[in-house]
Formats: sequence, structure tokens, C-alpha cells
Amino acid sequence: MTAGGIITALIIGLIIGALGRLVVPGRQNIPLWLTLVIGVVAALIGSAIARAGGFADTDGWIDWRELLLQIVLAAVGVALVVGFAGRGRRSVTR
Repeated sequence: MTAGGIITALIIGLIIGALGRLVVPGRQNIPLWLTLVIGVVAALIGSAIARAGGFADTDGWIDWRELLLQIVLAAVGVALVVGFAGRGRRSVTR
């Protein structure tokens, strides 16, 4: 992967993190920077899965299957982090 490819992957990952956060219902009590990191990781994992599945390289400009996979992974990542972060912050009201 070239330097331009890495920069592009980071930018796409940031966007995917934001989209993943929008897909998860409810309020997320995690910082925005963590959401963006989850998006970058999801973009890299999604690209690896797409390459292994043989649908990463298409003739078109955007591979919609790979992009959808990355968004789903980001949404799952955000939901998992919110679930783990929410466990320690619950308070009992009486």
C-alpha cells in the first residue's frame, strides 16, 4: 500500500466511523475521537475481508459491497464499545 493509499484509507475510515455512529440507535456516551478510531479500524478490517473474499477490486470507482461491509463493521464496533463503556457508568436511582 502506498502513502496515498494509507492517507485515503484514513480519510475513508474517519467517514465510516461517523456513519457507523449514525447507524447505531440511541445516544452513544463515547468520545468522537474513539468513534473515528473505530471507523479507521473497521475500514482496514473491511478491506482485508473484501480482498480475501475477492470483491475488493472492481472496475467502478466505488465498491459498494466493501463500503457497506466497512460501515456495518464500524456500527458493530461502536455498539460494542458503547455497550462496554455503558456498563461502568450505570447508576441506581431510587
